[in-house]
Amino acid sequence: MMTKNEFQVTGMTCGHCEMSVREEVSEIPGVEDVQVSAQTGKLVVTGSASVDDAQVLAAVAEAGYSAVRTA
Repeated sequence: MMTKNEFQVTGMTCGHCEMSVREEVSEIPGVEDVQVSAQTGKLVVTGSASVDDAQVLAAVAEAGYSAVRTA
């Protein structure tokens, strides 16, 4: 079963920021798709139900940003 979770990421300002977040989150096992926008700060992660918020938040932190779950 696929799930779609949305997060608000703070600190992103450019395409490089988006790429950093996308790369880190994409490495999480079970993640199928990552959409990220520096303009809106929105991160949408689509993947299996085994992907949990803590993994996504840790990956965003690894990229150098902070995030909170919004939906």
